[in-house]
Amino acid sequence: MSAPDPDGLERLWTPWRMAYVSGGPKSTDCPFCVAPVSDPDGLVVARGEAVYAVLNRFPYNPGHLLICPYRHIDDYPELDDAETAELAEFTKTAMRVVRKVSNAHGFNIGLNQGHAAGAGIAAHLHQHVVPRWGGDNNFLPVVARTKALPQLLTDTRDLLREAWPA
Repeated sequence: MSAPDPDGLERLWTPWRMAYVSGGPKSTDCPFCVAPVSDPDGLVVARGEAVYAVLNRFPYNPGHLLICPYRHIDDYPELDDAETAELAEFTKTAMRVVRKVSNAHGFNIGLNQGHAAGAGIAAHLHQHVVPRWGGDNNFLPVVARTKALPQLLTDTRDLLREAWPA
């Protein structure tokens, strides 16, 4: 039997997050340009003509989707009319599907334009669709800077993909 940790704290090991914390492997490939062609690792849920829906690899909550144009652009006004319309439709569909699959109580939806606005990948436009539930925040993010997620990304992707209308 090993001795307890000297600080008396339990540890929640999340080694898969090391790529995020360390900045991950350096690559010149845009992850939002690569994701639609690298499925299933890309975690793509649905594909349209101009945009696609993909699970966020580092989600705030289970079912956190990103709606991305296929075209590599970085600013919302650069979207053409077809891309704008399909991004809006995919966002509405994402909300319906996530509600159906996981009974989300609400959503945070938004675009972070540029690094100064919090965009982790500012070079490729992407809209966040983050499901929320009453009481989904707890002490872990505040005290331990850790988010506990109850489902594997691939399992979440499979549920959402199955429920996404054809």
